Amino acid sequence: MRRVAIMKYPGTNCENETLYAVRNVSKLDGKVVWHPDFKAREWDAVVLPGGFSYGDYGRAGLIASWSKASRELLNAFDYGLPILGICNGFQVLSELGILPGNLLYNASAKFIAKWVNVKFHNPRGPWLSLISDGEVLPMPIAHAEGRYYIDDVEPIIGEPWAEYLENPNGSIQSIAGVSRKGGVALGIMPHPERATFPWQSLKYTTGGRRIFESIGESLRRGW
Repeated sequence: MRRVAIMKYPGTNCENETLYAVRNVSKLDGKVVWHPDFKAREWDAVVLPGGFSYGDYGRAGLIASWSKASRELLNAFDYGLPILGICNGFQVLSELGILPGNLLYNASAKFIAKWVNVKFHNPRGPWLSLISDGEVLPMPIAHAEGRYYIDDVEPIIGEPWAEYLENPNGSIQSIAGVSRKGGVALGIMPHPERATFPWQSLKYTTGGRRIFESIGESLRRGW
């Protein structure tokens, strides 16, 4: 069975929901891995879950990007290991330069937690293989530093990317997620692991499930 590492830093708080989704939706062998123990060559994919790595000191994702695990993540990106960064994981990947741009404080300067509708563009790659172009999926957000910014958006929108239908945090071009290498590395601010099973919300919505179904199907097909 293909193996997926769920990276845990000090302050990560969504690893168990992510692990449950990987095991029960992706149908893959998932394991929570303490960050210094992560070795890229031992895994078929890696997820960086949400939370507040190192308490978000300095800025979100900064200190985690200095860790030993980050060197392994850069190696993993170089040889094409599928990488997913969710919320704080997205912030870490942006700090590392694996994903372009930066995540700034929300325009409201407040922490925002709410359900949003996310529209996917040019979906492809292991994390989005079962999602249709233009498909809208509901997922929750929970962040204070989720306002995406980059000087030039043109290279980004040539890759798979996602936008908020209602921009909750002031992101440039309503960007909710970006990718590189045709979707091999994907960062998304909404939490798919919190929208995977109907019992997780009174809304009974499972928009995030499609991402976990996609990686399972992609790895079983030999990605």
